[in-house]
This record gives sequence, structure tokens and C-alpha cells, in this order.
Amino acid sequence: MAGFPTRTTDGFVRRWRPDWPVDLATTLGPLQRGFSDPTVRIGPDGVWRATRGPDGPATIHCAREGDEVVASAWGPGAARELEDLPRVLGCGDDPRGFRAGSHPVMAEAFGRYGSGWRVPRTGRVLEALVPAILEQRVTGREARRAWSTLARRFGEQAPGPVRGLVVPPDGPGWSRIPSWAWHSAGVDPGRARTIRAAAARADALERLTARPATEAVRALQSLPGIGQWTAAEVAVRAWGHPDAVSFGDFHLAGFVVHALSGRRGGTDEQMAELLQAWSGQRARAIRMLELHCAPMPRHGPRAAIPDHRRR
Repeated sequence: MAGFPTRTTDGFVRRWRPDWPVDLATTLGPLQRGFSDPTVRIGPDGVWRATRGPDGPATIHCAREGDEVVASAWGPGAARELEDLPRVLGCGDDPRGFRAGSHPVMAEAFGRYGSGWRVPRTGRVLEALVPAILEQRVTGREARRAWSTLARRFGEQAPGPVRGLVVPPDGPGWSRIPSWAWHSAGVDPGRARTIRAAAARADALERLTARPATEAVRALQSLPGIGQWTAAEVAVRAWGHPDAVSFGDFHLAGFVVHALSGRRGGTDEQMAELLQAWSGQRARAIRMLELHCAPMPRHGPRAAIPDHRRR
């Protein structure tokens, strides 16, 4: 059981000893879309995550025991998820060469969080893409509500011992959601159309994981309704892209510019200039600032925010 999944009476378990002190909450935190997210739970007992892979749905629970990560999994996809556990927790990420000393704030942030955090890499494109599309042009609260509502209504109960944990829909499942349900969840026709179009190509999207991250980002942006912001949100979660930056975010530029310069009202151009010191690892730089300086900024590309449920 030192490094490979072992079958139990109702699932699988794996004990894995990484060569860095994995911080499960900060590493997997970006996968949780708000505290009401029915697909991910982060608490004192570890991290619970429901997902859908090539072998089917699975529930994974990860906790630390000394120097080891102990993971249990249930469902048809359990064994594969445990095999992929090191990758998901960032074993393929390399923080060496990160120039934390280029700025005193970054040095403090990296000193606190750099040893335990790695860029996660789930390999689950649709699961990262759908909530990112829901976050386009709306507030974080609206997007989290829509994700929670739709996942609960059209997903399925996750395998394993936890009630209320939900596996999100697969491609056909998202495609079958009726117009009234999108409307009820506060999702305008444009975002619903983008999700349906992506869902129709779910298998092709998942195959992008085999490509280099920069190439996968370009391919993803070829889809209607998928721009730089959305592709970056997917890249940093599904593909473990350490340099992905969500340009166009409603709050991110202001947050980063203020954290690094003290100036308010920062722009994407100012953020890009400040992040040049960490070129190639800008996603790591942003995550360090988010963890150290303030709560996670609410995401969403810049635009007016209409209430489509009143139409």
C-alpha cells in the first residue's frame, strides 16, 4: 500500500508519501467553487471531491497523516483517480526557479505557502470549463449559485459514504438541460449556449489534456464563447499550467497591482508588467498573493451584469 491503490471492502485506498509537505486545502482550494459547491468539500477532515473520469464517477477523500497523504476512493472511477492522485496534487509542477525574492511581499507569501502548494492538474477539462463559463460576465455570487443549482439538479449522488456530494453532469447531461432550468439558475442564453456547444465536444476537450498546456489553451479558445480569461481558468486547474493568467478578470488586476505596488484601480497592463518578474510561473505568483494578502478575489470577466431571470 506504499504507493499503489489497494482494494477495500467498499472502495480503494492509497497511502502516498510526496517529497514536499502537501497542503491539501490550498492546493485543491481552486477546485471548489464557493462554500456551497456540491462537488468539493474542504474541512478539518481533509478534502472530499466528486469527479467523473474515463472509467466513470468517483469520490476521493484526501487527508494528511504525518508525511503521507492517505486517500480513499469509491465508485467505478476510484482506482484511476487514486493512480492519478500525485498528478492532481501537483507532482508534475516544479517551483524551482521561482524568483520569490524579486519582491518583499512575494518573498513573505512564498515563505508561508510556497513549500506546500503546487499547481494542481486534474485532467478534467469539462469540470473546469463549465463553472468558468458560468462565471463569465457575472458576479462570483451569481456564478456560484448557478453552479450549485445546476450541479445538484442535474448531477448525480457521488459514490461513497457522504450524502449530498454530487458528481457533475457529463457532456450529454449538460446538453440535455432545458432552457427553463438555465433561466431558473440565472444563466443567460449566451452562456447556456456556450456550455451546450462545449458539452457536445466533451470527448475532444478531454483529449486536450494530452497536449502541451499552451497548445491546449489555443485549441480551447477556438471554441465560440471561450476567450483568454476562460481558457486560463481551465488551464490552471485541468492542465496544471503554472503561467496561466486570467486577464480580463473583474477583480484580479486591481488585487495584484495593489498587493505588489499599493496602487488602486490596477489594469491588466499594469498587472502584466508587475508579473514579468515571474514569467513562466505567473499562476504561482498570483496564487501566492491570493493566499497571503487577502481572500480569494471574486472572478468574472469585466462586463455589465444584467439579471436575465427577470426577462
